[in-house]
Amino acid sequence: MADFAADVRDIKFTLFEHLGADKVFAAERYESFSRDDVEMILDEAYKFAREVLAPINGPGDKEGVHFDKATFAVTLPKGFKDAYTKFCENGWLGLGMSQEFGGGGVPASFGLAANEFFLGANMSFYLTALLTVGASHLIESFGNEEQKKTYCEKMYTGKFSGTMCLTESGAGSDVGASKTKAKKEGDHYLIEGEKIFITAGDHDFTQQKVHLVLARTDGAPKGTKGLSLFVVPKYRVNTDGSLGEFNDVVCSNIEHKMGIHASPTCTLVFGGNGNCHGWILGNECDGMKQMFQMMNEARVTVGLQGTATANAAYQAALAYARERLQGSEILKMKDPDAPKVPIINHADVRQMLLWQKAIGEGTRALLYLCAYYEDMAAISTGKDKEKYEGLSAILTPICKAYASDQGFRATELAVQTLGGYGYTQEYPCEQYLRDCKIASIYEGTNGIQALDLVGRKIGAKGGAHLMALAGEINGFVGKNKDHPTLAGDFKTLQAAVGALGDVSMFFAMNGMKDPMTPLLNATPYLAVFGDVVCGWLLLQQAVVAHTKLKDICAAKAVDAADGKAMARLCEEDDEARYCDGKVKTARFWSARVLALVPARVAVIKSGDKTPLEITF
Repeated sequence: MADFAADVRDIKFTLFEHLGADKVFAAERYESFSRDDVEMILDEAYKFAREVLAPINGPGDKEGVHFDKATFAVTLPKGFKDAYTKFCENGWLGLGMSQEFGGGGVPASFGLAANEFFLGANMSFYLTALLTVGASHLIESFGNEEQKKTYCEKMYTGKFSGTMCLTESGAGSDVGASKTKAKKEGDHYLIEGEKIFITAGDHDFTQQKVHLVLARTDGAPKGTKGLSLFVVPKYRVNTDGSLGEFNDVVCSNIEHKMGIHASPTCTLVFGGNGNCHGWILGNECDGMKQMFQMMNEARVTVGLQGTATANAAYQAALAYARERLQGSEILKMKDPDAPKVPIINHADVRQMLLWQKAIGEGTRALLYLCAYYEDMAAISTGKDKEKYEGLSAILTPICKAYASDQGFRATELAVQTLGGYGYTQEYPCEQYLRDCKIASIYEGTNGIQALDLVGRKIGAKGGAHLMALAGEINGFVGKNKDHPTLAGDFKTLQAAVGALGDVSMFFAMNGMKDPMTPLLNATPYLAVFGDVVCGWLLLQQAVVAHTKLKDICAAKAVDAADGKAMARLCEEDDEARYCDGKVKTARFWSARVLALVPARVAVIKSGDKTPLEITF
């Protein structure tokens, strides 16, 4: 089993040299942080991921979660509880949350980078911890002072854990069909119903679990408008903060899944004995509005699951390809005495590796950019704040859907790179593939993300957010269209952006009279959108890297136009190799992805409706 590895150089390059995310430290909100601080945090996060989380990942996958049908107790694999204790003691759980309640207060972009290490090293472990942060942030945002005092600090520091409870057997993506009931009784409500597919619904990390439960009060409207959100602890909390009596919340079953075997996915029964108390968060019928805060936060992190596994699988595939001897050089294949060479020398393997590299780095830049926009919104006011919030909003469904889809594709290519060994448990790629797949399904399937993008986000405020993003991209193209090395790639990007704008306008002008065309093509549209945004970001990185590479060549008296001299330089100098790789990755994306965007847009606009017309 290969050790977990991450490209720390690329993570720091994306944050500091590409996005300049450390600019937020100039604002009062983040003035206590510096670049040195967050670099140290990232280094320690990587160390924790490698030394504590990665070693229990494979064994945890094989052992899985244990469920005692007699006691309804859920126990995680060996080593997980101890790792959780260390995780919380080191402050990783509440790293990006409010310092008022014991969190670390780290800006979102840097917190996301640390989370990439944790997810890449052990997705099952981190998923069990992850929901606590979102649930406690909901209480901090919408709860009353007593609720905040009771729960927030204990959740941010890991003494209590939390969940999000939406899904029911008859109400999956159709959340409005929820049948869980809430009946007012004094200062609380009696909760009755069953929720399924609840991540971390029960486990042995903490005794107390704090469930955020969507339910319908008596007389509330049908659909999502009638749902309210309730704080439902497994144990009621006494006035002194200690745990009181059991609150009639039972885990009745755990799911046996394709992947994330060490993450407990539970069926929870609330009020089986008619004695489950819930306390409303905010006002009645505000549940979905409140829950969307948690869902949007979770969607970016779910996209990160795709990126983290893609990058971890790529590192494993790259290490294997460098060492695995198989076959001779293609031009010497007829010579039986030709020496065997590492498979990284073979053309097909090289193109698979470059696909993985491009997907991993492109989606990483996409996710970090979205988090950076969140940070900028947090420290801005007026129109600037509105702009950054709009940019973050339009990128959120792309972060979730595109990064999870492409992350799965990259892990599949990692398996293929290893060949037969990739299909075995001796190497980690097959687990990455299984673990990664869930990301395109939960927190709103990727089809729903595409419908959200087409139906809500691109038309929001008269298309202002879409135009703002297009303005960012076109401004960058305008500044670099005559780049000495990348001019042709900028021309390709400009054509792709134009095609994306064209199909967006096509949807706007024809959507009312022909609504099925945008509905039928929402997923292809989101994929094209993601391709263009990642192409833009990879070219941004290439421009920065090209300048650095030029300086390295000048310092070492290397002619950048001499291919053999450049190859030698990249063999000898890690930074030169890294920068050259950034430039070539962007050019690869331009040639293999951006160049196809106009043709794919033509398909979307073609009017083909055969999926609707066929009789299955």
